[in-house]
Amino acid sequence: MKVLHIIPSISPKLGGPTQVVLNLVMALREEGIDVEIATTNDDGDRLLDVPLWQRVEYQGLPVWFFPRFAQIKDFLPSFSFTRWLWRNIRNYDILDNHYLFSYLPSCAAIIAQWQRVPYTTRTMGQLAPWALAQSKLRKQIYTYLIERRNLDQAAAIHCTSIGEKEDVINFGLKPPKIVLPLGVIPPQIIPNAQQELRNKYGLSPNIPIILFLSRLHYKKRPDLLIESLTELSKHHQDFYLLMAGSGEEKYVQSLLNLVTSLHLEDKVVFVGFVSGYAKDLLLQGADLFVLPTYSENFGIALAEAMVSGLPIITTSGAQIADEITFAEAGLIIDGDINSLAQAIADLLNNPQLRLKMGENGRKYALEKYSWTTIAKQLARAYQGIIEQ
Repeated sequence: MKVLHIIPSISPKLGGPTQVVLNLVMALREEGIDVEIATTNDDGDRLLDVPLWQRVEYQGLPVWFFPRFAQIKDFLPSFSFTRWLWRNIRNYDILDNHYLFSYLPSCAAIIAQWQRVPYTTRTMGQLAPWALAQSKLRKQIYTYLIERRNLDQAAAIHCTSIGEKEDVINFGLKPPKIVLPLGVIPPQIIPNAQQELRNKYGLSPNIPIILFLSRLHYKKRPDLLIESLTELSKHHQDFYLLMAGSGEEKYVQSLLNLVTSLHLEDKVVFVGFVSGYAKDLLLQGADLFVLPTYSENFGIALAEAMVSGLPIITTSGAQIADEITFAEAGLIIDGDINSLAQAIADLLNNPQLRLKMGENGRKYALEKYSWTTIAKQLARAYQGIIEQ
């Protein structure tokens, strides 16, 4: 069996989606499946420094990079990808398309239909009501002209949660739905992570640390988190907030300005994009993880926080909110300042509850979010599709 995963970009700046495809492909290859990735050289405002039009080893995985058409950055078209896939699609038994409303997966689905190669599609939360409401008219036109047929012709649609499956059903799609969560890799334990984290950022001992670790984007609502902290300050609640992640310069500057206007400069630290040891240190050294998102199809950052033993505060917009509730691993809130501030205060003032929720989440994530288990199940799904 030979599989091609297609995704518009694997820029490290995209965070979760990039981690997912790389870790998923690695797990599939460890199961003996011959898997490759096709993508563009997109890296946000820049381009990845990688060889083009050839199979290369990227982070230990076989990847085909194609040049993006720079004038249309959001859609990420690559016309050389089109020519290459038309000539080479028959080398693969099945395609696995990541994302909607983007050139590479849309183009791949159309070519697969023409050449009768089966494909699956990961919607990545883009059929959630909040997501569909963004650029609504453009998505409605795109759906009418291209996307609905591509989705209806898929051999299966891969959903990462029951909530995402419900969104797919509500969209009226016909193909079979595969519900498989995403995975996380358990971190290497860092002894004395809390003390090391405080030393690194010059934080006082015994003051709890709130962690936001995600892309700095209005969808994730870091502004709501910052604003909610003023309520804590009014009640003389001690805390630090570490904001980890990168984003568009203009938006990041607006967050910095917000912190200044609310006089929270001594309580909020922007640490930028982190990975590897620095990321593990944040996840193991903090006391509480908060992601007040509008919408999250799975939320790989939430799963990483769980497997690291951090209690969670998030909204019902995260489609694993029900799993967090079931595992008793955190609090699910309404997306407003008062409910967020109250939830943070409740956990900051109850260290025992934080520890219990963190341990519950860690056990649940280790059992349910194993890449090995997910890869085995996905490989069986591929095989069933190919046999049909």
